[in-house]
Amino acid sequence: MDILELKDKVKSGISSIKTIEDLKKVRTSLTGRKGMFSEYIDKIKSLEKEERKSFGKEINRLKAWTEERLNELEAFYEEEEKGREGRLSWIDITMPGKTPLNGKKHPITQTFEEIIRIFSFLGFSVAEGPDIELDYYNFEALNIPKDHPARDMQDTFYIKQGIVLRTHTSPVQIRVMESQLPPVRIIAPGAVYRCDQDISHTPMFHQVEGLMVDKHVRFSDLKGILTIFVHEMFGSKTPLRFRPSYFPFTEPSAEVDIGCVICNGNGCRVCKDTGWLEILGSGMVHPQVLKIVGYDPEEVTGFAFGMGVERVAMVKFGIDDIRQFYYNDMRFLSQF
Repeated sequence: MDILELKDKVKSGISSIKTIEDLKKVRTSLTGRKGMFSEYIDKIKSLEKEERKSFGKEINRLKAWTEERLNELEAFYEEEEKGREGRLSWIDITMPGKTPLNGKKHPITQTFEEIIRIFSFLGFSVAEGPDIELDYYNFEALNIPKDHPARDMQDTFYIKQGIVLRTHTSPVQIRVMESQLPPVRIIAPGAVYRCDQDISHTPMFHQVEGLMVDKHVRFSDLKGILTIFVHEMFGSKTPLRFRPSYFPFTEPSAEVDIGCVICNGNGCRVCKDTGWLEILGSGMVHPQVLKIVGYDPEEVTGFAFGMGVERVAMVKFGIDDIRQFYYNDMRFLSQF
């Protein structure tokens, strides 16, 4: 009889154990009353006396090792089973399941996409620029020289001398005009930053600015484009008006107001009891701006406009406090 053969069979049987059920089967097949060890012990009787003695010692040693190993595995699987039962005891199978929430777009994102969709339909392409901008592009190239009072209208955050967080996306217009000749027809969406905060202003907000430069561009073209936009965004019956205003980079300039959809023109804190909501500024590109980028104001003209996306979203969704967009309250955001 070969004791090595028995050792190989024992080790093979133990290595096959994966569960407590496997353990029970292997224990029976190895150390049971009719198991493998019993078969080998029965065969000892046929051996010579000296051979029986040495072979018996090897068998007993191997059997002791086998039982010890099986006992260790049994203790392991019993402990694992207790832990599993303990974990399951915390599960209340009578409780209803949790339905995962479906994500949805933020109302600002929805408004952004709607604005871009409308102007894309009107033939405008999308241009982008850096949030951290040079003072030159943010102010000087837009006809706002150093120490000009108009800078007080857009007080911002300075990174260091000559570098600011952009106060509007108008610098993108300058960068585009520097890089190409007319015709130009772009919108510039993005985040902007100003030192301002109340129910209708936040230090960081979003803008979409537009620019069109070509031969024979007139104020009536600007009025037509913005009228189409307002009626597409807020409905064809939405009243709007062009109110004279001032911007350093456009001349003439106009604010565009629409009838307050929150109070239906009766007056509220959002429209400051006027019945009108200002949604964007606009005007004909100032000749000085055209000269700065190398265009000839005698050959081409253009118009520009800019709107706050949060302001548009407030009007579109009937929200009376801009700060609601940034509280991350799912009860509020899930309505849109």
